Amino acid sequence: MAEEQTLTASQRDDLRVLCGVIIPASDEYRVPGADDEKIQTDMLKTLGRDAREVREALTLLAKLSEGSFAALDPAQRLRTALRLRAMGTPAVATLTRVVLQCYYRDDRVVRSLGLEARAPFPKGHVLEHGDWSLLDPVRERALGWRKAT
Repeated sequence: MAEEQTLTASQRDDLRVLCGVIIPASDEYRVPGADDEKIQTDMLKTLGRDAREVREALTLLAKLSEGSFAALDPAQRLRTALRLRAMGTPAVATLTRVVLQCYYRDDRVVRSLGLEARAPFPKGHVLEHGDWSLLDPVRERALGWRKAT
């Protein structure tokens, strides 16, 4: 089954609208909202192992909405989204992670953060040197595994 088919049409509508509530478009920063068509397409194609929990969270959202979240007026959407977030279930956390992950890998969003929209390799990224002594407690711990013989 294609990844886009893991959600019903109603769930896809609710997801799109919820994404716009979570991360709305910004004229100030010239970035799309998470409900943008390109971001939504990416999200649906890459749900993979998270599909079950996303469906579960969207089912909770539909119950809180007493039907279709997408059909609610903006004020009701916000109240319902806040109630969903307050539930704090693992499914809701997964849905939130999926939304953020797909949003922040969009080239337009990456460029708005002042970063080059590219893969991290082969060029790599410079990591400033830090205080390596912070790892001393880890180095001093006993091994958590047995040595190979």
